[in-house]
Amino acid sequence: MANAGAEPKLPRKTPAQCERARRILAALKLRYPDAHCELDWTKPHELLMATILSAQCTDVSVNKATPGLFKAFPTPADYARATPEQIEPYIRTIGLFRSKAKALHETGRMLTERFGGEVPRKMGELLLLRGVARKTANVVLGNCFGINVGVVVDTHVGRLAERFALSRAKTPAAIEADLMALFPREDWCLLSHLLIFHGRRACKARGGDCANDAICREFCSEARGAKTVAEAPAPKRASAAKKSTRKVDGKVARKRGTSR
Repeated sequence: MANAGAEPKLPRKTPAQCERARRILAALKLRYPDAHCELDWTKPHELLMATILSAQCTDVSVNKATPGLFKAFPTPADYARATPEQIEPYIRTIGLFRSKAKALHETGRMLTERFGGEVPRKMGELLLLRGVARKTANVVLGNCFGINVGVVVDTHVGRLAERFALSRAKTPAAIEADLMALFPREDWCLLSHLLIFHGRRACKARGGDCANDAICREFCSEARGAKTVAEAPAPKRASAAKKSTRKVDGKVARKRGTSR
């Protein structure tokens, strides 16, 4: 069985593909110079817990719950000492809160007993924690420690990878391998933030504005053939002859273009 913590085998990419990826990265950096992780945290274990909570849930809802959670459980040992039932009230507004409360408890216990209360800095060790898969581990390693082991692939990153013709893959692992092959390692963590920012603000799953966005018009398949607001034809106005009416014998009749 392959080591789950090992770096995936990367596919080969052509110079033209890498150059196009470079232009996409440059455009996104220019558009979003402040791109960052939108989960609120101050300590590595807080980002770890917040990322576990974010599964199938928005960052906004997680950020609403974590201030009270972090105050009640300031260290991994506090999660370990508490029962899942004691953790539940603080995350009840988050989906799957019961299973996530168990994950927080078990993660706190393992951090305390196995890693001396510290968040490990290796992919393989992070994957031992309950509720932690490769995406969560990439979030923690990249944002807490500046360690670029891979690219975070969430729904936004997966959608833009397809629309921007960066990957034809259908699984997060294969999409991640494509992105790792196309972009410099030092930009892997930032890349996910840039794609997520653009996916939330412009290239949305529904109701996006790709036709009027400069980056999308150059790189996104959703913008191909679409009309911008300026290019879209104005709605036709009915002619005055058709809109004009007159009464004949108490009834409304259309006014002819010529009089008799």
